[in-house]
Amino acid sequence: MKQYGFLGLGIMGTAMATNLVKGGYPVTVWNRSPGKTEELAAMGARVALSPAAVMAHCDITFAMLSDPAAARTVCFGDQGVLGAMTAGKGYVDFSTVDAATSLEIRTALIARGGRFLEAPVSGSKKPAEDGSLIILAAGDRSLYDEVLPCLEKLGKKILHLGAVGNGARMKIVVNLIMGGMMAALCEGLALGEKSQLNLVEILDVLDAGALGNPLFRLKGENIIADAYPAAFPLKHMQKDLRLAIDLGDELMQRLPCTAAVNELFKGARQAALGEEDFSSLFKTLRRP
Repeated sequence: MKQYGFLGLGIMGTAMATNLVKGGYPVTVWNRSPGKTEELAAMGARVALSPAAVMAHCDITFAMLSDPAAARTVCFGDQGVLGAMTAGKGYVDFSTVDAATSLEIRTALIARGGRFLEAPVSGSKKPAEDGSLIILAAGDRSLYDEVLPCLEKLGKKILHLGAVGNGARMKIVVNLIMGGMMAALCEGLALGEKSQLNLVEILDVLDAGALGNPLFRLKGENIIADAYPAAFPLKHMQKDLRLAIDLGDELMQRLPCTAAVNELFKGARQAALGEEDFSSLFKTLRRP
């Protein structure tokens, strides 16, 4: 029986690894903070002490890491996956990183005979728990075909977008749009509140017309409750906006709105909101 690994047990990784275990797959897990492996170990997952140990034991290893620096460290660092990669093994990276990072990892792994698939996901905590993510895969087609049954445990829509880099760029574009939508919602609600309008009624009006969408409905509930449990931490949204701006610089594409939105989210991080949900941006805009 094939063995599967999972690296990175944050908000998303824990939910995704859990769905693989529940799906009957033999999974070996690793996390930088070992305490986060306990829940999965209780479900029957095997725990390894390093990314290299996971790769050595498993035929296919998945990773869900916080940013490009973490993705590089897990691949190239001491006890990283690169040192344990051998011919035929597969590595699937769900992390949101820039295309250059994906290409760097791919080049190193295939030089060792491995196969690589980038597969960033669109969705946050609840879709990860429900197995209803959107998976934006790109890279080795044979590996994609082999892991498709696993991906179907994790996502409701699974795409293969061609060459490595396309998945990363697609995710960056999607999150650029999402960040802008959130900033517009928060600014509009802050203005409405200052105008003595009822926030519930504003959201009801939005939902009844062309602006109705799941993001506004879900995050509007956070804002009304003034509670921001981190389904998608604000620090990660700001990281993704930074990646979008970097891509715009690379392609000489003007992104004036995104630059302004990025500054809003940077200000929220400076206000110590980075660990809260990205909808907590509202807190910085409603201040007198």
